[in-house]
Amino acid sequence: EDDEDDNDLEAWERAYADERSWETLQEDESGLLRPIDNKNLHHAQYRRRIRASVRIQKGLIRFLYVIIDLSRAASEMDFRPSRMAVVAKHVEAFIREFFDQNPLSHIGLIAIKDGVAQRLTDLGGSPDSHIKALLSKLECSGDSSLQNALDLVHGYLSQIPSYGHREVLILYSALSTCDPGDIMETIQKCKKSKIRCSVVGLSAELYICKHLCEETGGSYTVALDESHFKELILDHAPPPPAIAEFAVANLIKMGFPQRGAEGVISICSCHKEAKVGGGYTCPRCKARVCDLPTECQICGLTLVSSPHLARSYHHLFPIAPFNEVPSTPNNSYQRLPRTCFGCQQILLNPGTKSSLHAACPKCKQHFCLDCDIYIHESLHNCPGCESLR
Repeated sequence: EDDEDDNDLEAWERAYADERSWETLQEDESGLLRPIDNKNLHHAQYRRRIRASVRIQKGLIRFLYVIIDLSRAASEMDFRPSRMAVVAKHVEAFIREFFDQNPLSHIGLIAIKDGVAQRLTDLGGSPDSHIKALLSKLECSGDSSLQNALDLVHGYLSQIPSYGHREVLILYSALSTCDPGDIMETIQKCKKSKIRCSVVGLSAELYICKHLCEETGGSYTVALDESHFKELILDHAPPPPAIAEFAVANLIKMGFPQRGAEGVISICSCHKEAKVGGGYTCPRCKARVCDLPTECQICGLTLVSSPHLARSYHHLFPIAPFNEVPSTPNNSYQRLPRTCFGCQQILLNPGTKSSLHAACPKCKQHFCLDCDIYIHESLHNCPGCESLR
């Protein structure tokens, strides 16, 4: 009967039924329906995350394999239009965010389908090449094999230098795993190689995924809906706390190549092709490479530019969390600043309740919630502290 009722609905009615827009309403004191204000809730979650990440040693050079489940379970339509489409969309956003926050790191993509694991891309620092490879292989079929994926990843990550942080992020849709051997042995092998495995599930919690994450020091979460999935996957973009064995100071040899002269023809070592102008020249062996950061294919030197190092700096010395300034009678209207120091929006209105905001513990300037989030997540500098210099 329910199916018949759905078929009787007009297209616009089905859209509202799918979105369940009534769940975003709540009744106020006078009995009127108001939209639920999630701003303070979102800000509280963000502040918890900021407090948890302060003064923790981070792994700045990461080698991450993203394993995407493309078994028949990924064609389910509980995420619209399908799990596969939603995963591809947010993996694209994640890859761009990952390289924005980790310019010295590398990503590789692996797909699981038909009971086997297939490498889509090698570890590399070019977001466009990863996204192009992913979008060209979006087909679902067969069963999912977690063990085959972990075996494949272990073969690649076990060769990574000791200063690199080995990570795996699995986006898992299936409710089972079809393995050729004992997956527990594979999990212990990954643990021994210090490969941190994290899983974001799209269906329900699985014991084997939970066990994998607990053994290797990763995190296991299950998405409730698309917005929750986006939030969970983007949580893996900032560098995680360093594993104890990796929390040792290492000196890493890096080269800062010069931009190649325009009009000069040279053979590119990464694509093995003759190219005109542009590119970069390795300072050690004079080989040509197309993009930075990368590893020289000839002499193995890590090649970066100074902005890449500068963009990694804020992870080591994050801004201290701002202190919340609650709207209480003790904070009189006269004593508090009226406007946000960042965007100049009004914080206090005479005769009305003041809005919740935050204050920098160093310069004592007050900021609205939006500026607080922007300063800590994007700007990485406090405007009040900078203006005192």
